[in-house]
Amino acid sequence: MRVDVLMLSAAHPPDDVRIVRKEGRALAEAGWRVMHLCPGERVTPGVVCGVLIGTYTRRPGWWGRIRNIPRLAGLARLMDPAVIHAHEPDSWLAALMARPRLAQRPRCRVVLDVHEHYPSRLDGRLPAPLRPLARGVLRWMCRAMARRADAVVVAKDGLAGDFSTPCVAVRNYASPPSVPPRVHAAGPICLLHLGAISRARGWPQLLAAMALAPADTRLSIAGRFTDGSQADFFAQAAALGLEGRIAFLDWLAPGAMARLASACDINLVLFQPGDENHRLALPHKLADGMLAGLPVIAPDFATEVAAMVRESGCGLLVDVTDPQAIANAIAALTEPGTRAAMGEAGRQAALGRYGWAGQAQALRGLYEDLLGRPPPGAL
Repeated sequence: MRVDVLMLSAAHPPDDVRIVRKEGRALAEAGWRVMHLCPGERVTPGVVCGVLIGTYTRRPGWWGRIRNIPRLAGLARLMDPAVIHAHEPDSWLAALMARPRLAQRPRCRVVLDVHEHYPSRLDGRLPAPLRPLARGVLRWMCRAMARRADAVVVAKDGLAGDFSTPCVAVRNYASPPSVPPRVHAAGPICLLHLGAISRARGWPQLLAAMALAPADTRLSIAGRFTDGSQADFFAQAAALGLEGRIAFLDWLAPGAMARLASACDINLVLFQPGDENHRLALPHKLADGMLAGLPVIAPDFATEVAAMVRESGCGLLVDVTDPQAIANAIAALTEPGTRAAMGEAGRQAALGRYGWAGQAQALRGLYEDLLGRPPPGAL
């Protein structure tokens, strides 16, 4: 089966928010046939938001991902797409390898989608003296692949500097809301943490801040531990006497996550410093909380996050390494009127300047340049 656009993933899940529910949906609604080809051993192929889902079995670990590149290229070639839109460095390479080599066939276009700052990904695994060299090598590889691609899409502005070719910004701004916003009222505060959670994303500081907050402060977590620290998290919560105040809900579907957000009071983005991707972060959880009408407590060092919070007036920026600073911010947001005002400011910003509609149009504009407009009734 031939598709117009093959969203190619080496690591992202079948129902990924950016790939399927934002980018894929925007292209499918414009009339292109879109498939997301991704790892998923026990996932039944289907259609999500107009995007076909195709899965394959992936070898485990980083070495398995590297060994999987030729196979991924072969699978992409079988789909015979007009454009391969690849979402990680290994899928970038697979996409470039998958270009049809026969002169009589139209050339497949390749779009590289840059989700994060890849040159710094090895920082945590290398001694400090080797990091500049590793960053230089990885940046050279990114630029080399970008020169062979037809376009580069970046999820946030700070990523464009690693590429020598012009980039199209398609930011992770807010999708249209699916539930009404939070109605803030007096009573115990419920904190919300969405998405991946780890030490580097601030759970030690969060637990310490909860221990300093009023005894009726609660926490809801919808996501997964990504660094193997789940047992340590709950052991620390028990040691602090917090276990009865924490609801761990694992990963939720987008609709259930939106309903949870609208039942909480304060959104938390607690990325810790020291990771370049945390400085450049533009997480879905920020947009989701804004749409839900929640004020946010966010890191003051994170460039784009801090700019959005300042410009919209949707929350408080703090030193997220300091549990007392986080606890003070929680205390400052206990008054329902304060939360309601900040929450509404964030919601209006997410529906306007920081909404997904403008980003979707930028992506569709790129594809019209690559493929021309899809014919009427193409679907």
